[in-house]
Amino acid sequence: MRLLALLLFLATPAFAWDTPQRGSQLRADLMSAIRPHAEWILGAPVEFVIHDLRVSGDVAFAAMHAQRPGGIEIDLNTVPGALRGEYDPAFSDGSSIQALLQKSGNVWVATHHAIGATDVWWFWDAFCPVWHPVIPEACAG
Repeated sequence: MRLLALLLFLATPAFAWDTPQRGSQLRADLMSAIRPHAEWILGAPVEFVIHDLRVSGDVAFAAMHAQRPGGIEIDLNTVPGALRGEYDPAFSDGSSIQALLQKSGNVWVATHHAIGATDVWWFWDAFCPVWHPVIPEACAG
């Protein structure tokens, strides 16, 4: 079984996706798709520190954390989502955000996302038919 997994890994292109460059329109469009979701829970304004950003054709995966402009940490106990009871900072991984995005016409849409997830929710077989190019490690087995 391990040999089969290794062979599949080696047969897969190392980078079947691209990472949009800082300052590019594509990168800005992807962040614009995620921003309303982040601001609904965390309040405005937010800026993102991107850890992983992958694009292949009309699908993308993003992993980041949110902060206030200038690198200021967000007080998660006072964010709108916590005040509305929609977000519990005691049961979250801070301001981490992951999103699966899809292009619809000329617009990128954050189809699935999580803020403060404590698991790797995108490791779900149901996402693989669409997002395999950007999350191949989640679809390998």
